[in-house]
Amino acid sequence: DPYYRFNDVMYRWVSLDNWTYSRTFKTPFGVRKWQKVNLVFEGVDTVAQILINNITLGRTDNMFNRYSFDITSMIKEVNFVEVRFLSAVSYAAEQSRCHKAYSIPPACPPPVQKGECHANFIRKEQCSFSWDWGPSFPTQGIWKDVRIEAYNHYHLIYFSLTSFFEKSAQQWSLEIESIFDVVSSKPIAGIVTVNIPKLQTQQTFSVNLRPGEGSIVLLVNINKSSTVEAWWPNGHGKQTGYNMTTTFIMEGGYQIEKFSKAYFRTVELVQEPIPGSPGLSFYFRINGRPIFLKGSNWIPADSFQDRVTSDTLWLLLKSVADANMNALRVWGGGVYEQDEFYDICDEIGIMIWQDFMFACALYPTDQNYLESVRAEVSHQVRRLKSHPSIILWSGNNENEAAIANNWFSIPYADREVYIKDYVMLYVKNIQEIVLTEDKSRPFIASSPTNGLESVKEGWLSQNPYDTHYGDTHFYDYSSDCWNWTVYPKTRFASEYGFQSWPSFSTIEKVSSTEDWSYTSNFSLHRQHHENGNNQMLQQIAYHFKLPQSTDPIKKFKDMIYLTQVMQAQCIKTETEFYRCSQSEIIKGEGHTMGALYWQLNDIWQAPSWASLEYGGKWKLLHYFAQNFFAPLLPVAYEDKGVLYIYGVSDLHVDHKLTLKVVVYTWSSLESACTLVKDDVTVKAQRAVPIYKKPVNDFLERCGNCTRKSCVITFCLVGEGGLQSPTNHHFLSSLKDAVGLEKTQFTASVSQRDDVYVFVLQTTAIAPFVSLDVGSIKGRFSDNGFLMTEKKKVVVFYPWEPTSVEELEKSLTLTSLVDVV
Repeated sequence: DPYYRFNDVMYRWVSLDNWTYSRTFKTPFGVRKWQKVNLVFEGVDTVAQILINNITLGRTDNMFNRYSFDITSMIKEVNFVEVRFLSAVSYAAEQSRCHKAYSIPPACPPPVQKGECHANFIRKEQCSFSWDWGPSFPTQGIWKDVRIEAYNHYHLIYFSLTSFFEKSAQQWSLEIESIFDVVSSKPIAGIVTVNIPKLQTQQTFSVNLRPGEGSIVLLVNINKSSTVEAWWPNGHGKQTGYNMTTTFIMEGGYQIEKFSKAYFRTVELVQEPIPGSPGLSFYFRINGRPIFLKGSNWIPADSFQDRVTSDTLWLLLKSVADANMNALRVWGGGVYEQDEFYDICDEIGIMIWQDFMFACALYPTDQNYLESVRAEVSHQVRRLKSHPSIILWSGNNENEAAIANNWFSIPYADREVYIKDYVMLYVKNIQEIVLTEDKSRPFIASSPTNGLESVKEGWLSQNPYDTHYGDTHFYDYSSDCWNWTVYPKTRFASEYGFQSWPSFSTIEKVSSTEDWSYTSNFSLHRQHHENGNNQMLQQIAYHFKLPQSTDPIKKFKDMIYLTQVMQAQCIKTETEFYRCSQSEIIKGEGHTMGALYWQLNDIWQAPSWASLEYGGKWKLLHYFAQNFFAPLLPVAYEDKGVLYIYGVSDLHVDHKLTLKVVVYTWSSLESACTLVKDDVTVKAQRAVPIYKKPVNDFLERCGNCTRKSCVITFCLVGEGGLQSPTNHHFLSSLKDAVGLEKTQFTASVSQRDDVYVFVLQTTAIAPFVSLDVGSIKGRFSDNGFLMTEKKKVVVFYPWEPTSVEELEKSLTLTSLVDVV
């Protein structure tokens, strides 16, 4: 396994070699009866010469492009096809050497990443040369389908549909674009019929296809007497799609029938002045409704794309929806995802912020490079624009910030050259193509950006992290993450996060016994972020005692557990701060309308910012996300000794609810005091303050409570079973908590239909109770919770067949007091 121990370095030679793929094949049809025969590569990774029967057809240099070669005159009954690859590493180095006029930084990744140089000179998955969460595996090979297509007269290359809503006419329409290759020497006439039975809509068009490659665009008006159900993001409505048939009947009796799904939704990126605040808003309106984006950032699910199966995608994306998320940002250092990824997002209501594949670097703009990028962009937009899940195109990841904040120490006098390149690439090329190809959704040039303000400043704002505009990325590993005042009160938080280690069962598969310590060579080798392992310790030490066990493996497992607790608690604090800030402006800042933490998934088994481990296992953070992204949530924070509780709601109507606050002393399962506040109004899609009291008054009411001896829990309850998760607020660091006792845990497991029920019992209050069943695939209904009752029921949803015996045998229960 390339992921085993130090194999990423041991196998470096593979990517430095050149490799040739070849085979002989018989043509399954009579070669002479077709006017045109193409050899089509959906994806070649990356630099190759392609030959058939020893004749060179052409070259490839872009992993994200589709290549089609005309082989009409070369194809025989039996053929020999070759793809001769050149090492991506040596190609990138050569391209960089040839760019003599000026350097294009960064040359190489930081040494801690053990990566390869000049990734920005090759149109290939940027993180395959290494990243701060991933290994360096610059692959070469055929990463998508290869096929031969033979046709007479004409052939349909791309077919896409986008929906529009005409306000004045109160009518939906669909724009259908078909791109054809016409091989006959004269135009071909025909008729196209579009049929959407469920919407009583059928329209017929006369068309004329001219020789060569060209497109026809048809506008279908949806029958006004039909009720169109819109596509909504997860948690806001259904993801209705309508079956549609498009039939092309051309002269000569040739017919093509396309079956597709039509979705109806509108998207606007709203950037307008906000009363009482300088700057502009930055939020998404879907079907006219403002939506708070809750979610994360997606990176490639594997260094080897052929291992990413539909099952992998389904598992990861289902976990996104199950954690109450409605959005993912497909990050610009990976790949444009496979069709199936977007199909699943359409189906389960996950909105996609789609970056173009440029990240954390400056890029060349010579003619060849730009031509390749233009082909890539038009191919990807044509391929993907039918998906209602994609709500935004974004030009790159962090490259505006890289120039504005001079990450690469460019002398001031030379800045203009790079600014010119930046505008050339993202504005004059990428944006221009996107706006021509797709008028149905917004485009921004970078993330983070100040949006319209960046445009006004010539596409490069002075400070792309300005909280009064656009989106921000924010990382701070040294400040105490429980202190909400360190977080930016931004319009939109599109990246923020903290690292943790994956579970022992995940690490175990790729390591050996001597690796199982926090300071082993393996643990250092796996950490690709400078000083990352120490930063985790520092953050843990603010609030928890570090493990001191003399048993090295117990100590390692305790460390792993604490990093996950710390990560979950940090991102909970930050995300709750962003959700609370959606309805208020304080000192000109606020109206936060998105929280996408960094990052969702892992590319291998290593410490990283992810909430899902490699293989899909949920870290404690992902369980916390299920709660901090809940549609209805009470959030507490302290300011100058006063406790505030906010009611945060994504629901579409106001609710009269009861706020229930229960205070416990750490030493007892009996509550110290309870407060019930009735008739609390929580407003639809807003965050409103619902409770306020000085902490000291609060503690006095609770008899013998002090900050160190007590903890506050609270939840919102309404009619008809409406209920928020139970949230908690710590009044002191847990390392200072008084009265926490070692608890006796018992767990019994039973099967109910196709799920398993765990009944936990405790003799004392237990913070951060973690259930782990090793490598049995599945997830719990809740995990990492504060256990304040004698008994709690947790459900396990298996992802593969298992049994009560297996689960009992694999179960480990850990809470904070088990760490010694």
